[in-house]
Amino acid sequence: MFCRSVFVHLQRAGRYIHSSNSRGLSGLPPTLKNVVDLGVTGADVRITGWVRSVRIQKRVAFAEVSDGSMPHGIQIVMSDPKMASEMSTGCSVEIAGQLADSPGHQQSKEVQATSIAVVGTADPESYPLQKKRHSLDFLREIGHLRPRSQTISAVTRLRDCAEMGLHKFFHDHSFVRIHTPALTSNDCEGGGETFNVESTAARHAETGFFDRKVNLSVSGQLHLEIFAGAFKRVYALNPAFRAEPSQTGRHLSEFWMLEAECAFVDRLETLLDVEEQVVRSATQYLVDNAGEDLEFFARDKSQLTQLVRRLVDKQPYPRISYTEAIDILQRVDPATFSVVPQWGQGLQSEHERYLATKYFDGPVFVTDYPAAIKPFYMLPNPDGRTVACMDMLVPGPCELMGGSLRDHDYERLKNRVDKLGFEKGSLDWYIDLRKFGSTPHGGFGMGFERYLQMLTGIESVRDIIPFPRHFGRCQY
Repeated sequence: MFCRSVFVHLQRAGRYIHSSNSRGLSGLPPTLKNVVDLGVTGADVRITGWVRSVRIQKRVAFAEVSDGSMPHGIQIVMSDPKMASEMSTGCSVEIAGQLADSPGHQQSKEVQATSIAVVGTADPESYPLQKKRHSLDFLREIGHLRPRSQTISAVTRLRDCAEMGLHKFFHDHSFVRIHTPALTSNDCEGGGETFNVESTAARHAETGFFDRKVNLSVSGQLHLEIFAGAFKRVYALNPAFRAEPSQTGRHLSEFWMLEAECAFVDRLETLLDVEEQVVRSATQYLVDNAGEDLEFFARDKSQLTQLVRRLVDKQPYPRISYTEAIDILQRVDPATFSVVPQWGQGLQSEHERYLATKYFDGPVFVTDYPAAIKPFYMLPNPDGRTVACMDMLVPGPCELMGGSLRDHDYERLKNRVDKLGFEKGSLDWYIDLRKFGSTPHGGFGMGFERYLQMLTGIESVRDIIPFPRHFGRCQY
């Protein structure tokens, strides 16, 4: 009782602290978003940030200052053009002045400067970012400066907001977040495209640092299943690593994966319902909290606006079987595809793109793929040919999500692992989960960068992640 009363008291104290005007983070300078959202017209303000542009006229000067906290910078008006004499694009500044209503249509407030101090200079002759719009290829070459560009700034805010939306969904629905390891001794997908981990210390050269072969994780799924044997609902949002020598805009060597596992689930339709709600809820959260950034990418791209509307619409996403998908594709003019779609073969990107972009014009689930082309852990269907699995296909990145019911039968899974020739004993722990209180269960994964690629219309995921790592390149 004593402990409980102490914690009740602390809970009450915490509510008081959060609701009172305590010092909080008063030592930090306010963000521009704070100033614009909370500031009162006519109030004295002091702002900090980086100059995006400077215009000096005969009797007045203007500057746009940004700090990444909102889609547009704030306009600085200088009644004396000499105040802008030391300012240049890229420099950091501290500005004092009065907050005023702005006549401009892109902003509600501006600052009428009374004093300007340049904190850090930027040589205008060598600073690579200018007012004009730069190509994403160019920005990739100056990765240490590209966060200041309008496009990457918008991507970064969307990334932050999307992560918050996903966490909110899972916490609102009683999922527990699990931190799965980056170092692992298994290859979840069984594809062998992993990065091996070794110590550079000479003393470990012969014996190795670990007692077995270790690689960077390609997926946290198998580890999540451990916790799904103790918690009904678990999820993870962690980095994943794949040594895939691909140069397409859909692949990275290091990326972020959202994964979830649910216990006591024996119907694939239940899993599809969860996946659909994840996408719908996270997208609605972005619409509500980052609408301006979504609009930035939807300019002149009406299909993006239509896609977002479809994603948040309450109408269920279409669901078809792999067999139905093959039937649809085989009825298309054969000249449409470079690879002829055939039952028993994996869907190519061009097939997925046709289904999501042309045929359904939006998200679509494809279920029940042939067992021969899917990983070992998926639950076999009664037909003996297919497994209880799904992919969600969407315009843009094509495959967004993948998941399945997991095989929870000990003998069947053990025989499957033995048949596929995994290293002896390497998955004993995973199979062992089926011996002690196993349940029907299932899960799914979603590429976080692909989700944002879908919403922004950006062609390459290399422009979605802050520091892209891919075949032939690992800068910074």
